[in-house]
Amino acid sequence: MRLVLTANGPGELAGWVRPLVRALQERDPALDVHLFLVPDDYATGREAAYARAAFPRATVYEPRDYLATAIGRGPAAVPRSADLVQYLGGDLMHAARLHRRFGGRAATYKFSRPAYSRRFALAFAVDERNARELIGWGMPPDRVRIVGNLAVDGALFDAAQTPEAGAPDDGILIMPGSRPYEIEHLVPLFFTAALRMVRERPDLRVAFAISPFTPDADLRAAIKRGGDPRVFAQPGRFEATENGAWLTDTTGSVRLPVVRNAMAAAMRARLVLTIPGTKVVELAALGRPVVAISPYNAPEMVTINGPLTYLDRIPLVGVPLKRAAVLAYARRHRFHTQPNSDAGEALVCEVHGTLTPGRIARVALERYDDRAWLQESARRLAALYAGDVGAAARMADALVELAG
Repeated sequence: MRLVLTANGPGELAGWVRPLVRALQERDPALDVHLFLVPDDYATGREAAYARAAFPRATVYEPRDYLATAIGRGPAAVPRSADLVQYLGGDLMHAARLHRRFGGRAATYKFSRPAYSRRFALAFAVDERNARELIGWGMPPDRVRIVGNLAVDGALFDAAQTPEAGAPDDGILIMPGSRPYEIEHLVPLFFTAALRMVRERPDLRVAFAISPFTPDADLRAAIKRGGDPRVFAQPGRFEATENGAWLTDTTGSVRLPVVRNAMAAAMRARLVLTIPGTKVVELAALGRPVVAISPYNAPEMVTINGPLTYLDRIPLVGVPLKRAAVLAYARRHRFHTQPNSDAGEALVCEVHGTLTPGRIARVALERYDDRAWLQESARRLAALYAGDVGAAARMADALVELAG
C-alpha cells in the first residue's frame, strides 16, 4: 500500500503522524509512506530530520519539495500514484492538491471544508463534538468515523520510554512550548518563576522539558536575552555537555536540568507547569496534574487559529489589532485548555492575564502542596481520555479497509 501524508509542525508530526504510521506499519510491513511537509510559518525547520529518524523507510519531502510536486514537478522519488492520501496537518488545500496529483482515495482527520466534502472518502473525528463539526463542514454522516485523539497514543508511547537523567522525581516539570516566540519569551518567564521556587525551597526538583525540535542555539540565545521586558524575566545561561544540559542563573548557583522526552519525565513529576495546547491533552491522558498559564503580557506575540494570527504584520495598525483580537478571544472562552473544555469544569488549573514570575511560582507551589487536588485531578483527567487509547489502531484499520 502506498500512503501519502501531509503534515506541518512538531505537534502534528509527533502527536498524529508518528502513532498512525507506526500502527499502519504493524499491519503492513511493506507500507510505502511518502510524507510531505507543507509550508508553515510556525515550523521549526527540523521536522524533516525528525521524521526521517522516526521512520527510516519513509520518503520525507521538505516544504520546497512539496511546492515543486504541487505544480507537477518534484524530486525523482515522488511517486506517480498513491492508494491513499491522508491529511494530518497543514492547510487542507495541500492534501487536496496532492490527491489531484496522485489519485487513489483521500481522507482527513479532525478538519474539513465544504469545498472538499466530495473529495474525502472518510473524515476521522476526535470525538462526537468534532464529528458534528465535520458534518457541519459538509461531510455526509456515513463518511465520518470517530476514532479518538491520536496524540494520546503518541503520549503513551513516549511515557513508556526510560526517562532521561534530570527528570524531576516528585518535583515540577516545566514545558514552555516549542514555537519560536514561546522559546524566546516563555522560557525566560518560566525560568525566572523556577528560580523563585527553588530559592524558596532548595530541595525542590525542577526541570525543563524542551522539544526535540528546538535547537540548543535557540535555547541558549533565548535564556541569555531574558525575553521581552513585559514578561518580567531575568537572563540566565544554557550549558550542555555529554552528560546532560542545564539552565543556570548567571552565577551558576542554580542549575535546572533540561530533558527532551517530556512525557517520560512527566511520569516522574508530581506536577507539570505549561501553557495551553495539545500537550495538556497528552498529560491529561497520562493522569498528570497540570497548571497551565495564559500570559497576556505581550498578546500580539501569541499564536491564534486562522488568519488573525498574522494581524501584527500589518504596518502601524497591526499590533493593536492583534492585541485586541487575542484579548477578545480570551474573554470569549471560559477555559483555555482542551481538558477543561471537554469536562466543562476546571480539572486543569488555569491562570490567565498579565502574569509575573512570582505569581506563576506562587500558584505552582500552592497546587504542588495540595495533595487532595493532585490526586483528584490526576484521576479525573486520566478517565477523561481513557476512551481515546487505541485511536491510531482504529484509524489504521479503517485506512487499510479504505485502500481495499
